[in-house]
Amino acid sequence: MLMSQFFLPVLKENPSEAQIVSHRLMLRAGMIRQTAAGIYSWLPLGLRVLKRIEQIVREEQDASGAQEVLMPTIQPADLWRESGRYDDYGKEMLRFQDRHERDMLYGPTNEEVITDIFRHAVKSYRDLPKNLYHIQWKFRDEVRPRFGVMRGREFLMKDNYSFDLDYAAARHSYNKMFVAYLRTFERIGLKTIPMEADTGPIGGDMSHEFIMLAETGESQVHCHADYLEFDAMAEDIDYDQDLSPVIAHWTSHYAATDEKHDQARFEAEVPEARRISTRGIEVGHIFYFGTNYSAPLGATVTGPDGEEVTVEMGSYGIGVSRLVGAIIEASHDADGIIWPESVAPFKVGLINLKVGDAACDQAARDLYDRLRGAGIEVLLDDTEERAGSKFATMDLIGLPWQLVLGPRGVKSGTVELKHRRSGERQELSPDGAIDRLVGG
Repeated sequence: MLMSQFFLPVLKENPSEAQIVSHRLMLRAGMIRQTAAGIYSWLPLGLRVLKRIEQIVREEQDASGAQEVLMPTIQPADLWRESGRYDDYGKEMLRFQDRHERDMLYGPTNEEVITDIFRHAVKSYRDLPKNLYHIQWKFRDEVRPRFGVMRGREFLMKDNYSFDLDYAAARHSYNKMFVAYLRTFERIGLKTIPMEADTGPIGGDMSHEFIMLAETGESQVHCHADYLEFDAMAEDIDYDQDLSPVIAHWTSHYAATDEKHDQARFEAEVPEARRISTRGIEVGHIFYFGTNYSAPLGATVTGPDGEEVTVEMGSYGIGVSRLVGAIIEASHDADGIIWPESVAPFKVGLINLKVGDAACDQAARDLYDRLRGAGIEVLLDDTEERAGSKFATMDLIGLPWQLVLGPRGVKSGTVELKHRRSGERQELSPDGAIDRLVGG
């Protein structure tokens, strides 16, 4: 992509309305623009990141055996009345009537819709288990939307729902999502810690939040420092096998949000030098809720003995758009964003220091074409901005690598390769730079 053609409305100053780093940098880097309170338009740079995160989430869901569907954003109120949640949910639900005066709502979650689909389609235990997910926009009418995409009213979410014959099978489905979430967050560059949590308006008997430690988080959290050294990708996972040893490992130390925190137990179980008490950002939440929805909605199957069985359910959510902000909170410096390569909008920013110079223009274009030919996504700054402005913009948008090309380098046959995270710089031949980027 050529910078001269790319829609990238960067801001030089911090927007006054942005209170946290991720909100400031997303606005300054031209990733989003506010349309209404808590509602954002995603511009090309931001959308590229959002799509990369979405794809990693999708790949890990597919690997676990979950199957993708797509449910509507608009839902009939009658389904929620049937489950008993319509009057209980509160003002966060956006309610309205269609032209036929039927009560409708903009879905904040999808337990009712997916259970309705299931109850009309699955009748026998032989068709279990099932785990269905979708990635769709949601709306919750927050009283005080703030912090940009971290706490907006409209947000992109991956939510999925498991259906099982009994508790043991339902717990296995829960464990599969527990592991899939750990692997998802590790792949996108976040270190998260699973913590027991309240079930809130979703309901149920068992729940875990996946928390990323950050001073800007909305929750106070307490945990053992060993969790920061755990690696979710250390071994291959067979989702058909017993996953309880993995769960036991990831719940072997103390970890709790304020709602579940026991200070005496924390001090007894965690050596003082290994205690962490800080704030955290919730990036995922999983629930087991048994028959809370299947019973009122009549989701039953015929069991092995011919008797009717009410299926056991769970639901599992990841805030995909929220993850963009969470990554920035975890990965930035004074100059801007530092994207993990797995979610970066482009891998390389190629800077032509002297646009208009025939030799520089040709060398930049040749390198650009070669990088693209090697399968590397590159953003070429071919604008006539000053060198300092070009460097500042590249640091701001946070691409993992920068390649700098100018008259001196063209004469000597070298380019400068800069690693955004470490700041390390190398003088290399164009061939050497390409080899380094393909290998890295």
